[in-house]
Amino acid sequence: MDTWRSFRWGAGVFSWVLIVALSAAPYGSVEGGETSPVADQGAERPAAEPAPGKGSAENKANDAAARRPAAGESAAGWRMRLTLPITSQTYQQVRRFTITALDRATASGGKPVLIFELHVVPGQSEFGRGSDFGPSYQLAEFLSGGRLADATTVAFLPNSIQGHAVLVALACDEIVMAPDAEIAAAGADEETITNTVRLAYEEIANRKRRIPGGVAMALVDPRLELLRVETEYSTEYVTREQLAELNEKKLAIPGSEEVLIRAGEPGRFTGREARRHGFISYLGENLRDVCRAMNVRPESLHEDPSLGSQWVAARVDLIGPITAEAVNKTQRMIETAVGDRKVNFVCVWLDTEGGMPAESVRLAIFLATGLDPSKVRTVAYIPERALADAALIALACNELVMGPRAVLGGRRGQALSEEQVRQLQLSIRETLAPATSQSWSLPAAMIDPTLDVFAYERLDDFKHTEYFCEQELAEQAEPDAWQKGQRITTPGQPLSVSGTEAVDLWLADHLADHFAAFKTIYGLENDPTLLEPSWADRLIDALASPPVAVFLLVIGFVALYVELQTPGIGIGGFCAALCFMIFFWSRFLGGTAGWLEVLLFLAGVFFLLIEIFVLPGFGIFGLGGGLLVLVSIVLASQTFVLPHNTAQLVQLKGSLMILVGAGIGTVAVVLLIQRWLPRLSTLPEVEEAIRHETLVNYDDLVGTRGRTTTKLIPSGKARFDDRLVDVIADCEMVERGCEVEVVEVRGNRVFVRPIQ
Repeated sequence: MDTWRSFRWGAGVFSWVLIVALSAAPYGSVEGGETSPVADQGAERPAAEPAPGKGSAENKANDAAARRPAAGESAAGWRMRLTLPITSQTYQQVRRFTITALDRATASGGKPVLIFELHVVPGQSEFGRGSDFGPSYQLAEFLSGGRLADATTVAFLPNSIQGHAVLVALACDEIVMAPDAEIAAAGADEETITNTVRLAYEEIANRKRRIPGGVAMALVDPRLELLRVETEYSTEYVTREQLAELNEKKLAIPGSEEVLIRAGEPGRFTGREARRHGFISYLGENLRDVCRAMNVRPESLHEDPSLGSQWVAARVDLIGPITAEAVNKTQRMIETAVGDRKVNFVCVWLDTEGGMPAESVRLAIFLATGLDPSKVRTVAYIPERALADAALIALACNELVMGPRAVLGGRRGQALSEEQVRQLQLSIRETLAPATSQSWSLPAAMIDPTLDVFAYERLDDFKHTEYFCEQELAEQAEPDAWQKGQRITTPGQPLSVSGTEAVDLWLADHLADHFAAFKTIYGLENDPTLLEPSWADRLIDALASPPVAVFLLVIGFVALYVELQTPGIGIGGFCAALCFMIFFWSRFLGGTAGWLEVLLFLAGVFFLLIEIFVLPGFGIFGLGGGLLVLVSIVLASQTFVLPHNTAQLVQLKGSLMILVGAGIGTVAVVLLIQRWLPRLSTLPEVEEAIRHETLVNYDDLVGTRGRTTTKLIPSGKARFDDRLVDVIADCEMVERGCEVEVVEVRGNRVFVRPIQ
């Protein structure tokens, strides 16, 4: 019996030695795959625990687990966003980032966790394709080299990626993917996959031994077939060619082959599939999940410090009510700073209770989609408050920094109408949320007091907390996988959170007690340049001011009246066109007018001219044309059609005051002109100009009698023998069919009086 026990003990030791030796096999084995009891247990673990079955650290020179802080020990985290595609500039930025992070971590005595977020620009349908192989391989070699042996590198894939950016992900110690994100088609940008490219993928994968080399080659080369094979001691992921080597060594169990990627098909794995196979250790949809998995406190996560000395920083202040003028000025200043001054860091300082929701959404969309995130970083800073719709502006920036007691969201003076809430929710859901890769429920709850938002936690191995209303929960791929938790909102009140609460809800990125702390976070040595209105902005503001607007309209209408009272197209017509052009140009640049208002005004003037010269009589063209002119002027002075809140009522009042002032001024000036305009027309110089500008000579009609064919009030048409002529009565009105006599001709204007 003792002999038998000794034999069993010796056989057991031999078996363990053999298993350890085979764990270094060159085919990228994943011991304890999904068929092993250990892997089955691992499927029930939360995302903060690594996937089992990856072998011991002693057998993996670059095993990240050997460098990851122990449970309860917090690591120093550094985050950098890599906007795809990868270029040579990306490599230089990553190199600066890592060297700076390592130096600072060494000085503090910590082991850094370097998180590289592979960011796909929203709306990019090809998932970041276009990365050059050369820079991608150079970056992968750097990330997998010995320079970073004392750091843990993490590739975070919140969205699907394709192209050679996959090679950069393979070079990191850990890969964190969203459950439904795909890592796929690494060779999508290559017409032909050469042996050099294929071997490069295998080399980088084998350095980290996170993803097997056969899987890496199948991802880049669609001609390869990937198999999952069982051996007596492990699960192997090999290509068809590698399987032949296994069979020669008689290691593969006959009949255990399973085709994962067929030859001729692009290779792809979702986050869930990669987690199940053991290719990645963690699942996560946002940085909070990554931080939890890597034992990094979210509030201590450092942003890219390497650009601190590279920032060309500027600051724009939004203080007071949000109005169309404020939004237009802010947008123009940012565009000018980014385009002309090469600013790549914009701090949006917010201290406002909101204002016009439509204008806040317009600025938020500009910040979220109008600037290239790979070239410009926008950071909102809220030292005290950004209430109601102003919260959308803050959340649209790349990052948000708040004072601990600052307030984000909440009620302002007057509640929004149901239609306003519906339109704002639509903008948040369809534009802002996709552009910022955020859940839309929390921002929408800051606008809609009837929206109930709860915390939800996943029930499967992907332990993750999100905040949804019922509608957004129903939009999830697996609604039943979420367990309902505590209520976040207060019934009947819009959501309002402090800075500390905003960080906990992952709405804000950092806390800063003062602006000096803000500068420290981003490595800013000096205060950002405060953006101020340029001379063009001041000119636009001056032209759009009510006094100047009234002056332009009065001069324009008076000049138009003078032109209609004198023949030809002369100085009156030129002045009228110039004044109206300046009026609408200033409103257009000011953001309150568009092409609709200009077209309405032109249509109104056109109809009035028809009424005067083509179809005389106070009819539909006269009424319609006059109404269109008035409506175009009112709409050109505001950003809405009908007011819905106090701010819009105030703006409507200002628009009407401009119109009333222009009307009173025009009447007063016309009355004054009527006193001297007739005398002016008798001057020799004016008479000579009239003769030159006259296109038709009616001098022979003086003393001729005819009959009116339309009612004259006072202009209309009359027939003299076989000639139909536009005439003007010297009295208020002449009925149709009355006999008239030509008493005077001035250029192309024929004056008549009725014959009693």
